Amino acid sequence: MDPYTIFADIVAGRAPASKVYEDSDVLAFMDIRPLTPGHVLVVPKVRARSLSELDPEIGAALFRVGQRLAAALRASEVNCDGVNFFLADGVTAGQEVFHVHLHVIPRTPGDGFGVRARPTTPPRADLDYLAASIRGVLRRAVPPS
Repeated sequence: MDPYTIFADIVAGRAPASKVYEDSDVLAFMDIRPLTPGHVLVVPKVRARSLSELDPEIGAALFRVGQRLAAALRASEVNCDGVNFFLADGVTAGQEVFHVHLHVIPRTPGDGFGVRARPTTPPRADLDYLAASIRGVLRRAVPPS
């Protein structure tokens, strides 16, 4: 793993950042290429290129902080009407910096940001087949509690 991502440098204090929040597990700071005003990134302080490398407790911490930031964005001068969370895991998903990070994107009417996709309508049998495949992997990988 490349230990020299810009996010690792920010966490280590070697690169500047407009910090919003910090605790022992995560750091949140303003995105320097925001999709909308107030766009914040939440990163783990430990190095993890992908979700598969990230401790689940640290992953949970990312989303807990994201929730707090969403509320703060609404109450701040950002004054947004909604918030999108976005996390890209892998090149095909759009990941550009290989240090796990959660985007917290404030939304206002007409802000120009949107998720573009082409939803499909697969037959129930196809959905059931894929659901069974995923359940099988989960059973083998994670014993039930």
